[in-house]
This record gives sequence, structure tokens and C-alpha cells, in this order.
Amino acid sequence: MIARGTADEASTIDWAGVAHPRASGAPRIASLVPSLTDLMFALRVGDHVVARTGFCVRPHDEVRRVPKIGGTKTPDLKRLRELEPTHLVVNVDENRLDDVEAARVFVPHVIVTDPRAPDDNLRLYRLFGALFDREAEAEALAKCYTEAAAALDAESVRHARERVLYLIWRRPWMTVSRETYIAATLARAGCDTLPSEVTKRYPVVADDGACWHDAERILLSSEPYAFRARDATELANRWRKPVELIDGEWTSWYGARAIDGLRALAEWRHGRSLLGDRT
Repeated sequence: MIARGTADEASTIDWAGVAHPRASGAPRIASLVPSLTDLMFALRVGDHVVARTGFCVRPHDEVRRVPKIGGTKTPDLKRLRELEPTHLVVNVDENRLDDVEAARVFVPHVIVTDPRAPDDNLRLYRLFGALFDREAEAEALAKCYTEAAAALDAESVRHARERVLYLIWRRPWMTVSRETYIAATLARAGCDTLPSEVTKRYPVVADDGACWHDAERILLSSEPYAFRARDATELANRWRKPVELIDGEWTSWYGARAIDGLRALAEWRHGRSLLGDRT
């Protein structure tokens, strides 16, 4: 249970219930989460980012100068220690607990995040804005997010809700449960993911599973598996229903990228294409 505190303390409490002190001096930030690396730059603390994963590719030009320390689930902890970070940004879903606990030994402040729905972005902005003295930048992002969310809500209510199968992998086919940030984002756009009840967050879909039949539309994500136009054609021919490619960043990247994601989903619900042809 998160302890009660002042409003100032509450703004620096992470998803693990830890109230972090505001950074003093020049922080050295390491991020093991691509979307949060992007957020650090959006908040204008990119100059303080000293380590990232190989999947942290945004913003493209600025992030190139930051040393890479492996993957989200395979970080090089020895290299991370050498870079002497004062803060480490991690996520419950993307990073392994063993790696996070090992990093706690030498990183003074490990900031745990676990957004589960689009509006959790407001908490993300304000958490990092408060920690790194970027409240004005955080509020500017919050304003843009609120406007984008309102536009999506307005567009979504104009259309009937739709059952969708959102695929993130093939061989085997894999989808997302309704407990994920992805499913919550799609729900905000009026799309209910299938299956409706599962025990795993990223369940396998059998070749003859009920979701193929129950879905009104199939969405093929660009990540982590990079589906292509030929995959969409194959499934459309097999199941005789709409199959679309969708940019996975629009549904799975929280942080600053979520703003563009909600805008793109609103455009999609309005009838425009969400993603160009991926060949």
C-alpha cells in the first residue's frame, strides 16, 4: 500500500510505491524502456540519459549518442555499472525482475513504471517531470495528451464497437489479453480485443482458435513481430474478413509517443489508413 504524503511527495511516487527524492545536481539516467527513453527527450532531460537498450531508437537522431547496454530483457549489467547511473528507469512488463534487483545494488534510484491504460500517461509525465525538474514540460505533454484523448473519444462514440484480434507474433500466433496497455488503448478506440478472458497476458492463439472466427477485424502489429502486407493478404484470404497492418507504437508505446498514437487511432476510426504498406 502506498503511504500517504504531501502532494509534492505523491507526485514522485513510482508504481512500486516508492517515493523518490527530486534529482539534485546533474542526474545520470539509464533507461531500459524504449518508450520512456523517448519520454526523457520529450521532457528535455535527454542530455542526462547515459544508457539505453538497443531497442531505444527514438528520437532517432538524438538517441544515437547514448551508449547501448543490451536489450530490454538482456541488459549488460556490468556495462551499466560502469556508466554510473544515478537513476534507472524500468517497466514491470518489459524488464526482468532479476535484472532490476541486481541493478538496485549499484543504482541509487530505480524508478518502476507499470502503465495499464492510456490515462496512466498523465501520471508518467508528472512523475518524471517532478523528479527531474521539468514540471512545465510535463504539463505541456499532459495538455496535448488530454486533447488527443478527447478527440479519440469523440470519434469512437460515432462508431459501433468492434471485436478485434490483435496479433503480435506468428509461429506461434500470439495476441494480448485485456489486462494489457495495448488492449486498453484499443478499447479506448472502440475495439474489444479477443479472447475476452485468458490467464496469460500474451496468450498463444491456436490455428483453429475461436478468436479467428469471433473477430470482426484482424490487426497485425509492426512489433515485436514485423508483420508485412503479405501476411495481411494471407490471413484475409483465409478468414474472409478485414485484416489491417497497424503501427505497434500507436498502441503499445506509452509516454510522449502515446499522444501521436491516440491521434492516429482517431484518424483510423474516422476511416483513414493507420499504417502504410509494409513490404
